[in-house]
Amino acid sequence: MPALAAARAANAAFSPAYFPIAVFVGGTSGIGRACAEAFARYTKGNAHIVIVGRNKSAADDIIASFPTPTNPKAKHEFVSCDVFLMRNIQATTASLRERLPKINFLVLSPGLFNLRGRDETVEGIDKRLGLHYYARWKFTYDLLPLLRKAKDAGEDAKVMSVLGAGYGGAVDLNNLGLKKSYSPAKAGLTSPTYTDLMFEHHVRENPDLAFVHANPGPVATPLVQLKHWALRPINGLMSLLATSPEDCAEYMLYGLFQTEKGFSRRNAKGDDIGNSNHYGSDEEREIVWEHTKEEIDRALAAKVEST
Repeated sequence: MPALAAARAANAAFSPAYFPIAVFVGGTSGIGRACAEAFARYTKGNAHIVIVGRNKSAADDIIASFPTPTNPKAKHEFVSCDVFLMRNIQATTASLRERLPKINFLVLSPGLFNLRGRDETVEGIDKRLGLHYYARWKFTYDLLPLLRKAKDAGEDAKVMSVLGAGYGGAVDLNNLGLKKSYSPAKAGLTSPTYTDLMFEHHVRENPDLAFVHANPGPVATPLVQLKHWALRPINGLMSLLATSPEDCAEYMLYGLFQTEKGFSRRNAKGDDIGNSNHYGSDEEREIVWEHTKEEIDRALAAKVEST
């Protein structure tokens, strides 16, 4: 377990011989924002950094805070995308594939925290499961060719999903996507397990790429601020127990940078937890994979009046 100072020192040693391109999905707030800011700091702004999200004004502020680069190839940009909808993601990834030569780092952290029951988008995907799993699956699947180009050039090619490694549950093959029975607790256990299985599938086909599933632990982000007046006193307690987004980002990047290849599950301090509390067999992995492809294809084919 590295101390925060040790994690920072390790991250500060990141000095790639290549020009890095990094994409941060959900990078306008919370952990994603802090990771993008830290990455910009450690590269001294000399990188192509893409922030994907909905809040342009927040992204503009983040980008303005980045160090002034000295490399003429450096570029810092915002890409607007409402990642609740698979068709929006498909349009965004198609554009990125067309204009980016590669991707070295893909960091996925969009999130949703509330106590509602199943709440579907117009495409028929539950919003919580959508942000925590299906959207991340879609970004990874669609952008894999650009990650492959980076690795084939001898560079880093890494994906990190900031979610809940080690906090999943058993796969229920009779309730895939929680279509038959749903609760926030079930969704909270399902997304981490599906994420593990997704990355394991990718590693079987791309063993030289790195896939990291990280559990940030409690973090003091706007996402977890409880809005109901009766629950607001809990926010004070949470802030005392939670890590700041900036400190969390150091541990997340530490886990990302330390993973050379294969699949790594990391805890809140960036340590590799191996197969601790891992769920899902080889057979279940492939069943979940096929379910996901079918669910996303169905969502893309759904008739939607307006996106």
